[in-house]
Amino acid sequence: MSEARAKWGWFVALGILFACLGFGAVSDLLLATVATIFYIGALITVAGVFQIIHALGVKSWRGFLLWGLGGLFYAAAGTTIILDPAIASLALTLVLAVFTVASGFMRLLLSFKARRDRSWGWLFASGLLTAIAGLAFLLGWPLNSLWLLGLLLSIDLIFQGCTLIGLGLQLRNT
Repeated sequence: MSEARAKWGWFVALGILFACLGFGAVSDLLLATVATIFYIGALITVAGVFQIIHALGVKSWRGFLLWGLGGLFYAAAGTTIILDPAIASLALTLVLAVFTVASGFMRLLLSFKARRDRSWGWLFASGLLTAIAGLAFLLGWPLNSLWLLGLLLSIDLIFQGCTLIGLGLQLRNT
């Protein structure tokens, strides 16, 4: 902990950088969405290439062909995302909306099972808000796929930045 305390300024600096990137992303949500799509596509492509390389390194395994095909499909999916970010944005936004609704409903169900617990209301509120957000995402689809992923990236960067700034300042004061 003393090492982290000594580096409190780096936490604050990184937090300021993240917050600035988040506010920059909020200023152009379409560009932030495209950047998010390209980032996801690049990660999937790289993972696929490494899986293919791994498969070539274990040719003696019985599942070599399946490992190689899995990597090939992964790399193809990533390349497709990069080559057609508009379709990828549509698909990813729809998947995000469906999973958000499902997550909200799961939390609602869990809250009903936990009604005897004192803090079950927090779980219920979380589930309700998540389900409502997911339904809003679904109702806005496909138009929101131009900006929603960028907005989520922006919000995450801003919250991460604020968290790091707060952590750094707390470390300084302890």
